[in-house]
Amino acid sequence: MGDKTFDGQGVVILGGTAGVGLESAVRFCAQGARVALIGRNEERGRNACAVVRERAPEADVQFIRADAVHTDDAVRAAEEAEKRLGAIEVLMCTTGPSEPPRLLHKIPIGNVRLRIEEIMLPPLHMMHAVLPMMRARGQGAIVNVASDAAKFATPGETLIGAAMAAIVMFSRAAAVEAKRDGVRINLLTPSLIAGTPGAELIAGDPFANKMFEKAAGLAHLGVADAADLAEAALFLAGPSARRITGQALSVNGGISVG
Repeated sequence: MGDKTFDGQGVVILGGTAGVGLESAVRFCAQGARVALIGRNEERGRNACAVVRERAPEADVQFIRADAVHTDDAVRAAEEAEKRLGAIEVLMCTTGPSEPPRLLHKIPIGNVRLRIEEIMLPPLHMMHAVLPMMRARGQGAIVNVASDAAKFATPGETLIGAAMAAIVMFSRAAAVEAKRDGVRINLLTPSLIAGTPGAELIAGDPFANKMFEKAAGLAHLGVADAADLAEAALFLAGPSARRITGQALSVNGGISVG
């Protein structure tokens, strides 16, 4: 099958049991990586590993149960992944909201902190846990998946946009800090991603569905899917992007630019 770009490398994917994370896991494994998926649900983790092995028969993939909203879980998962894989050369974080977009005045104030933390904290905690390992080896690549909501103010995405903007900024600032140690940190900021749990979440809500139907009409290059994001993730994690760090790449079919 030709050269395997990630042959023997340890890749950790937070949120790797579905959508973009799962598609990325398949492609990393097809390129020879040893992959650890991190997620909260043991059954979904087992099913995801089975999917990866079915699509990439030689896959070396395993699951680690953790909820990276919690610091202890993130640290434990990173340490366990390093032990199982030998080293973590690539970290990919792709998690998202548990609820569809909502106008701010329709979100109970008691839920504000929860909505922001469930989006913002998992990639921050995992990055924090893995960075010392990468720094010690003098190399590594981190790809955090945020959203174009970080770049453009959109009704219904007040909290989502705030949390995604936080991911973009802490990733960029960390990229400046980590570059001297050979660690690169980049982001993907998609808009719509067809065929994913996030798309199902939106489709099931009348307000969010109407909003994103309008956005899809602007995707004249086609609405992105998980494969589009996975390919971009492999590029940013691989040697072809060895001079790229601190960048937030929109993969959105032309819905927006910036």
